Amino acid sequence: MASGAGSAGAFHAQEEQEEQEEQEEQEERAGERLDVAVSVLALLADRTRLALLQRLGEGEADVTTLTEACGAARTSVSQHLAKLRLAGLVAARKDGRRVVYSLRHGHLRRLVDEALSVADHQIRALPPHD
Repeated sequence: MASGAGSAGAFHAQEEQEEQEEQEEQEERAGERLDVAVSVLALLADRTRLALLQRLGEGEADVTTLTEACGAARTSVSQHLAKLRLAGLVAARKDGRRVVYSLRHGHLRRLVDEALSVADHQIRALPPHD
């Protein structure tokens, strides 16, 4: 009878250990998630990159189109696009001699749209809403 109680205690201790490990794993993932979000937002915290992402939210574009849309020098646009590609936010594909850029996913388009909506509210002193 005592060995049965010992087995139950060991089982309970094992269960608690697994729960503790699961919680630590979830906290680690949550921390990693925040770190990645901070790096994405840091990339958006540049006027040229934000303008590029805003234009790419409308659809694919080449460097010439993007340069015209954001008003920056072509070399600057190319450098910013390289950073966005390296971060995995923008994709590029060849179309003949041109390189055409696009957003990697709609979440980024919506994030840019929301940031610009916040700006609209601040500029126009619009009331907050959900």
